Amino acid sequence: MPWLREVPGAVILEVLVQPRASRTRAVGEHGGRLKIQLAAPPVDGEANRALVGFLAEALGVRKGDVAIERGETGRRKTIRVAGVDAAAVRAALGC
Repeated sequence: MPWLREVPGAVILEVLVQPRASRTRAVGEHGGRLKIQLAAPPVDGEANRALVGFLAEALGVRKGDVAIERGETGRRKTIRVAGVDAAAVRAALGC
């Protein structure tokens, strides 16, 4: 999967975010990235907070273990999640 890679103690996710969706969910691969629809609007960091919360809950980690490394203000983001491996991410997100 081009959107998922393991690094020591964490995974790196390449995601494409679609804010203002009808509900928050991972919908599969799109252009080499994991597409995640977010119900939150892209205003005042709401979408970023929703993304971190969604991933933390889905992967069973603390919000502090999820960090946006690149793309704070764009739709294409690089996310680092500590404490999980690639198999757990695939299983949790159903992708």
